[in-house]
Amino acid sequence: MSANISGKVVVVTGASSGLGEATARHLAAQGARLVLAARRVDRLEALVAEITAAGGQAIAVRTDVTVKADADAMIAAAVQAFGRVDVLVNNAGYMAIAPMSARLTDEWDKMIDINIKGLLYGVAAALPVFEAQGSGQFINISSIAGRKVFSPGGTVYSGTKFAVHAISEGLRHEVGSKVRVTVISPGGANTELKHGSSDADSLKALDAFYEIAIGPDAIARAVAYAVEQPADVDVSEIAVRPTAQDF
Repeated sequence: MSANISGKVVVVTGASSGLGEATARHLAAQGARLVLAARRVDRLEALVAEITAAGGQAIAVRTDVTVKADADAMIAAAVQAFGRVDVLVNNAGYMAIAPMSARLTDEWDKMIDINIKGLLYGVAAALPVFEAQGSGQFINISSIAGRKVFSPGGTVYSGTKFAVHAISEGLRHEVGSKVRVTVISPGGANTELKHGSSDADSLKALDAFYEIAIGPDAIARAVAYAVEQPADVDVSEIAVRPTAQDF
């Protein structure tokens, strides 16, 4: 158990599977108090039961990050349950890999809504709480595809993740010395993210690429590293990829 994590109130979006679920488990084991947010309430409640059975503290809040009122209610539920919010992990994400020529505009819209607007709604909900407390931390989950354009196929996805980097850096500069902002950029990690596209050829290519994928616990440990630093240490960015990944 980490002394710098124990007792902190951590809100995790996209907590029903993948990186969010792994992060919740890992931080709970370090003594954090968890607010688990996602649309699949049954999975959230099962995870809450698991954490509380092990002696941890967690609540579930049904949240669609693309709905501003849901993001506001998520943070309000955290404050009501625990009296404060120390960390918001903006983890909810969606990836639909396909060539631009396929013109899958519905999938483009969904990536923009979840990966960019969903993050912004979380920031808008949590920032006033952080400012009132005089402390807080945003951990924004980006991607290696937010550092290098994943093309062909991932152009729009990369665009949304480049936006995560830009928003995070501007936010870091604007919030000053009391609020920390961290970007974590995973490479290939074994989660449901790879199943988001409707393009059959792209799905086949992703299956081959993800043969080298690392477990989501690797990203959870990176989150914990950022959270456990002293208040005057802001870990601005961490990239975590499989050793075998060539970009």
